[in-house]
Amino acid sequence: MGVLEHTSRRFNTFLHIKTRIYRKISYDYTQTRVLSTNYSNNAPILPVLIVGAGPVGLVLSVLLTKLGIKCAVVERSNEFSKHPQAHFINNRSMEIFHKLDGLAEEIQRSQPPVELWRKFIYCTSLTGSVIGSVDHMQSQDFDQIVSPVSVAHFSQYKLNALLIKQLEAIGFTIRNEGLNHRHLAEREILMGHTCTSVEPTDNFINVTTSSVTEGNHIENQIPCRFLVGADGAGSTVRNLVGIELRGEKDIQKLVSVHFLSRELGRYLMYEKPGMLFFIFNPGAIGVLVAHDLKQGEFILQMPFYPPQQKFEDFTSETCKKLIFKLVGHELADINVVDIKPWVMHAEVAEKYLACDNRIILAGDAAHRFPPAGGFGMNTGIQDAHNLAWKLAAVIKGIAPMSILPTYEMERRPIALFNTDLSIQNFQAAMAVPAALGLDPATANSVHQIINNTVGSILPSTVQKTLLDGIFSLGRAQLSDFVLNENNPLGSSRLAKVRRIFEEGKSLQLQFPAEDLGFRYREGALVPEIDSEGVPIKPEPPMGRRREYIPSADPGSRLPHMNVRVLSEVKKEVIISTLDLISRDKVEFLLIIAPIDSSYRLAHVVLKVANEHNILVKVCVMWPNGLVNEDARTKTSLAPWENYVDVVEVRQPSNSSSWWDICKMTHRGAILVRPDDHIAWRVKSAVVGDVTVQMEKVFSAI
Repeated sequence: MGVLEHTSRRFNTFLHIKTRIYRKISYDYTQTRVLSTNYSNNAPILPVLIVGAGPVGLVLSVLLTKLGIKCAVVERSNEFSKHPQAHFINNRSMEIFHKLDGLAEEIQRSQPPVELWRKFIYCTSLTGSVIGSVDHMQSQDFDQIVSPVSVAHFSQYKLNALLIKQLEAIGFTIRNEGLNHRHLAEREILMGHTCTSVEPTDNFINVTTSSVTEGNHIENQIPCRFLVGADGAGSTVRNLVGIELRGEKDIQKLVSVHFLSRELGRYLMYEKPGMLFFIFNPGAIGVLVAHDLKQGEFILQMPFYPPQQKFEDFTSETCKKLIFKLVGHELADINVVDIKPWVMHAEVAEKYLACDNRIILAGDAAHRFPPAGGFGMNTGIQDAHNLAWKLAAVIKGIAPMSILPTYEMERRPIALFNTDLSIQNFQAAMAVPAALGLDPATANSVHQIINNTVGSILPSTVQKTLLDGIFSLGRAQLSDFVLNENNPLGSSRLAKVRRIFEEGKSLQLQFPAEDLGFRYREGALVPEIDSEGVPIKPEPPMGRRREYIPSADPGSRLPHMNVRVLSEVKKEVIISTLDLISRDKVEFLLIIAPIDSSYRLAHVVLKVANEHNILVKVCVMWPNGLVNEDARTKTSLAPWENYVDVVEVRQPSNSSSWWDICKMTHRGAILVRPDDHIAWRVKSAVVGDVTVQMEKVFSAI
């Protein structure tokens, strides 16, 4: 009775809360009906409302719309940010973009030439001596053997612009005004609207947004079936539903300075082209991100130690002086565009779903990583790709609501893994300054000591002078007098830095094994187990570059291989195996070899899938040079017609066959999900009753 009375009190209290500012819903919400007094019964219920118009929210909008799902977006900012923010797009994200009407190819055409960003450079100033450099690109990164596309260096605001262009092409409208007593329609992006409350009912979620029109605060009620919080690291949606973050907070406070200088861009383009510049000198220390050398667009990141250092002290003039110290001389055309403080965290949400799986977190709302390795935006884009087909399957009635928890089951472990990897990579970034005598851990310890001892006694100005003085003494070790080959101490430190570079222990840009090789261990798939019946665990992160090894294990992304499509039209059409998966339908792909037993398996798969209201297309993989030109597939699969014949395109000619790449025999079969991940596979022939086996498979996924 005590529990029931407590629940009842909570319910009644919740019903009578009048304010809609940051209303929180308990973690254990179960079918509590909360009616909004301002809700119009005539308002249509939007299938999906996305909060946040960053890359994750925009990508999810494109994916859902292509799958035939009505959705709309609300964004708290009045305009899209021009702050460059994230800039590295990894292989897997580029593969997703490859399927969005050639977005990957447009990014590759628009990005700076790879020769201008393949290196990280460590120097005493941008015009001074180079301590060392690391080239993060290898020949295999561009040969399209493991992926149909390559990585990219492309600022987030430019990516947003291309995504907006795609959304407008499929009928989306960007609106900056209020709703003016009308309902939010599908394919709208509503700018300047802050989500202030979420009220789940039995049939929908009532979302309240607040906007300012002509100085007046206006609230709007938007009913939706599913609410996706893709609203960034400080997610309002996450806070409203009371989901906590777990991990390491406040790893480092920094100031980010966005500035333009074509003069600096031209110099670096011809003298020291690179993506990141780690600058160490007695006057200042910072990391410069060259977003575009041709345009002269940069972001400078500097450590920041409050309360002794105040953000207000980083004025435009102060930042210019710091930039000049790092450059080595003044710049005539410098333009400081924006200055922002930010805090580095390594945290993952304790859960991704709330309110009977109807409120869902994605992107930075679900995980916050250190920027080392570029995992933040890329992990978020892959969240959207995993979520889109599952939401579409539920809304279309193909799958039950029980498929939605598999989003968290699959994506949260990936976020935890990427958190560990980004922390390791961040620690690797600290190895070089530590070798030069500037251990960041020491700087943080000094800061803590000041805060914990004299911080409560000395005036703030004295504390700042003390901290600045200690840091200046530390930076003195970077003087030319110390840091040179003729000084035994400097020579020893420089040798230590060279060893770090040679052993690959500095900050890494690419992680092919993790970018392409991440694998779901449980979820909407039939997992493989070891000989003792225990699920196979992933290898722990190493923090260094490991090459990707293709795998057809359940949960893995389908390996890439170029194939030639066979059809009655005698035209050479060469595509990736990843292109065989539908872009606009919730459709699975069954890959088989052209043999009788596999054709019989395909018949059973198509029949069982049809009974489960699931679309399946059959791909018949013909070996290189051994194509049977008759209509064997057509007759073998009749009356089923949803199939495609393809033949391997081996490059070079002596490379492995498709089934060798997958570490399977040609008697096996692979069932691929709409997000390119493998739901089920059999290495050889299915043992036992095939129909029973496939019933289990489609029930599991």
